Amino acid sequence: MTLENRLSAIAQSGDFIRALDAQTLEHLAQQAANENPWFTPDSVRLALSGIQQNLTKESLAQWTSHYDFNLIAPKAIGLVMAGNIPMVGFHDLLAVLVAGHKTVIKLSSKDSVLITFLLHKLFEIEPQFQSSVQIQQQALKDFDAVIATGSDNTARHFEYYFRNVPNIIRRNRTSCAILTGKETEQELEKLGEDVFSYFGLGCRNVSKLFVPASYDITKIFPAWKKFETVIHHHKYANNYDYQKSILLVNKEPFLDNGFVLLQESEKLVSPIAVLYYQRYTSTNELNNLLNPMEEKIQCVVGDTPPAIIPFGKAQHPTLSDYADNVDTLKFLTSLR
Repeated sequence: MTLENRLSAIAQSGDFIRALDAQTLEHLAQQAANENPWFTPDSVRLALSGIQQNLTKESLAQWTSHYDFNLIAPKAIGLVMAGNIPMVGFHDLLAVLVAGHKTVIKLSSKDSVLITFLLHKLFEIEPQFQSSVQIQQQALKDFDAVIATGSDNTARHFEYYFRNVPNIIRRNRTSCAILTGKETEQELEKLGEDVFSYFGLGCRNVSKLFVPASYDITKIFPAWKKFETVIHHHKYANNYDYQKSILLVNKEPFLDNGFVLLQESEKLVSPIAVLYYQRYTSTNELNNLLNPMEEKIQCVVGDTPPAIIPFGKAQHPTLSDYADNVDTLKFLTSLR
């Protein structure tokens, strides 16, 4: 199968996603929620929206134009996928298929419905892909290279287990946002999307704010009114109640708007239903705060450097926005 044929079939799968009717989407979302209660219809729609925006002939052609596919020796690529947000492993799968490799996949038990659904449609569009994809239920075997995503703990096991093959091992990461105090209410509302999408479970979700020393942090609450429905999700509400009780018992100061807890902290990764914030006095101080955290940060959101992701765009990466800034397609096209 040529690169052109692969890209054409993948673009057609994007057309299929764009044409999904409401009833099919609802049924698919229900199946996903049965497997993972965090996967609400809104979360599934958001994930599919991000994928279909990238699966166009134009986007795929632009993405692949920077790589040489002529020297690729097809390999078997092991994929170990996470399950924190819907189809979080899709980009890795896409990169392997675009590169012309075969793949053996260990799906997350929390996110198998959606990936399998899209794969079956791709097989209908281009049957040759079926011989390139194998889903394994147990530990991966028979692979030449690996891309594995997991927690910091599982990453240590991955590094040992996959030490003898070329690999990309991904650990826990999170994202932060920089406020200057000059943000409009619309920008703060967009920031809310970066915080509350997927209930904050993704590595591209903002879990910490850096704000000016004199900033009134309560200014963000009115702009986030539209996100209060998160508290109606039982798992989110349980986390909110638990984290609030811990803060109260420990007599730690915090702000509460009824669905998220704001706590001043130097830590980066906040628990579900908690958002950390830290004050800064200058750009130099801000850079000094961020630099030691570089290996743990996926995105920096805001409208002024060192932020590079606009408000509201953290959950809308392009094909070239690689996780951990590791160029997956370069890795895959360099295997010999």
